[in-house]
Amino acid sequence: MKKQKIPLGKILGIPVWLDYTWFLIFVLLSWSLAVNYFPHEFKNWPLSEYWIVGIFTSLMLFASVLLHELGHSVIAMSYKIKVKQITLFLFGGIAEISGEPPKASAEFWIAIAGPIVSLLLAGVFYLIELPFAGVQPLRALFEYLSYINFALAVFNLIPGFPLDGGRVLRAVVWGFTGNLKRATYIAVVVGRFIGFMFIFVGVVQIFGGNIGDGLWIAFIGWFLESASMSQMQQQYLQDHLAGHTASEAMSRNFGIVPADTTIQEVMDNHILGIGRRSLLVKQEEKFIGMLTLHRIKDIPQSKWPATYITEAMIPDLETEKVDVDFPLWDALLKMDKDGVNQLPVTENNEVIGVLSRESIITFLSSQSEFKSKGILGV
Repeated sequence: MKKQKIPLGKILGIPVWLDYTWFLIFVLLSWSLAVNYFPHEFKNWPLSEYWIVGIFTSLMLFASVLLHELGHSVIAMSYKIKVKQITLFLFGGIAEISGEPPKASAEFWIAIAGPIVSLLLAGVFYLIELPFAGVQPLRALFEYLSYINFALAVFNLIPGFPLDGGRVLRAVVWGFTGNLKRATYIAVVVGRFIGFMFIFVGVVQIFGGNIGDGLWIAFIGWFLESASMSQMQQQYLQDHLAGHTASEAMSRNFGIVPADTTIQEVMDNHILGIGRRSLLVKQEEKFIGMLTLHRIKDIPQSKWPATYITEAMIPDLETEKVDVDFPLWDALLKMDKDGVNQLPVTENNEVIGVLSRESIITFLSSQSEFKSKGILGV
């Protein structure tokens, strides 16, 4: 995952990353400002000046987005919630916090903090603009930044989950009902409805001849609806995995290979032969690492016959593991965070099974089947 991001350093101890998709929107925004917006609003500038102001405005906009996300992060940290990272990407930015807020008021203030920062920035840029009314490039820069930060705040306050406004709505419903799951469901439903409304308005605009704006509005609606649906699916997973442990979903049918096995032997007898995607490596009955298909792919095929698996495996000390009693939902989050598809499950420091995304899906399927037949009493 991190291979797709560029580290920018840390702010307040929070890692800040730049996703490669950021460059796409940066180029498009700079081009739009330099070729369309500024020439339309401010006449007779040299071409180079339009581009310089356009590029600098784009950079300042993403600095504003970063401050918006820092607003969320600072309030989250004040509630003792860890902020994993901030990522700037195609749609702006996102601050990833670990876990849900402890109470509705925390959710409210964390969610509203970002739009408040954007509104404050809009006001600051407006005040800075006034003394430079006679210096067109600076006036253009601060005028646009004031407008776009105001628009950013207003857009994020739309009550559609997972926008900030949707999280504010969830906090309010949570506060009134005392039920986080119900509040999440209501916020998600509202978010999907708003997403569909954006799509509808966009389609109407397209058929009305305003193709550019219509496509953009419809695209925003699609993004909102998809993000809301993703949140609903995540809530479904969390509800069905809550209360269960890694031991319930792990597979005891895992492959073990000795350390002196070559990659070619593994490919012939296990990967291609049986269809396994990971194997435990042992030496003298001791677990020393894990071999995954992803690691094998890093070795040129011509070297497989002469390369032992110990050269491609993930060593024991670097292998992420979970205990048999580790919460199943937390294990899935751990897989996402670490970018792995399987985790060895240990008991008394001995590997007794492997938990994979496939085994979790199988567990969910069996749970659903049992519930539908009334076997679990639901």
